Amino acid sequence: MAEDNTPSAGTNGQAAGQQDKPQVQFALQRIYVKDISFEAPNSPTVFQQPFKPKVGLDLNTTHRKVDDGLFEVVVKVTAQVTHSEEGTTSFLAEVEQAGLFRIGGIEGAQLDHTLGAFCPNVLFPYARECIDNLVNRGGFPPLMLAPVNFEAIYAQKKQREANQQQGEQATQ
Repeated sequence: MAEDNTPSAGTNGQAAGQQDKPQVQFALQRIYVKDISFEAPNSPTVFQQPFKPKVGLDLNTTHRKVDDGLFEVVVKVTAQVTHSEEGTTSFLAEVEQAGLFRIGGIEGAQLDHTLGAFCPNVLFPYARECIDNLVNRGGFPPLMLAPVNFEAIYAQKKQREANQQQGEQATQ
């Protein structure tokens, strides 16, 4: 029995409406380390003391358009560990984990959200592993960073921008 692939009258209008909308495309093209640094300025004396670390963590994300529909997103993670009793730096590890994303059919605020929250969520596990590997190769105990909620960070950034705009409008 042959199948009838012609659309029925009821679905013809729906198919035409779906063709008017741009197709959403999202594809990870490449993940790479853009910059990496490890410093242990007080070695080897830091290894002769009991290790009582105090961890300071700094996160930053950036993105830029590389080509039509191609975006680079960078997650920068800086971990500075000091000796809690003396305040001397045990080590400083810094990684800029980047990714190329092909994105189409998403515009405006939705594109900004994708680049500012979703893409960093994809990249962070790689940055986390890279930091842990650097620290371990530096002779220190593993530094397993906790997962990060980039959705919350993005929401806070947008809230700060909105508050800043309101402040500027109030002063005019």
